[in-house]
Amino acid sequence: MYDVKNDAKGEYRRVEVLTGPGRRRSWSADEKARIVSETLTPGARVSDVARRWQVCSSQVFTWRRQSREASAPSPMGFVPIIAEAAPPVAVRPASTPAISTGASIDIRLAGAVVRVAAGAEDNALLTAVLRAVRASASRG
Repeated sequence: MYDVKNDAKGEYRRVEVLTGPGRRRSWSADEKARIVSETLTPGARVSDVARRWQVCSSQVFTWRRQSREASAPSPMGFVPIIAEAAPPVAVRPASTPAISTGASIDIRLAGAVVRVAAGAEDNALLTAVLRAVRASASRG
């Protein structure tokens, strides 16, 4: 049998009794939310709140991080596509001449560059040219 008095000096040893919550305390979601919200008030210090609730401050920081992650939107997501009717295009009469502003559009296709002058109205000709360029590139 072990006797506390049986030491080298023959004196009693000091024994400390620790009080407080036992380890592995389980916290409900409401308690965690209450503690986290208390740390988010202006001027609050996490260490003071943790000490008041008798919990480690690192645990409170973990709960704060988990709370932020739970409330943050997912970084990856799909955005719905909403189709809208195209606005009506103003069509000018064929008798009106095209107004040239000097600007042009360069179309790079299959290694070739097709330059279309601003105001070019012959869509059938442009389509035929682009198809010919594509066809010559696929043969070569």
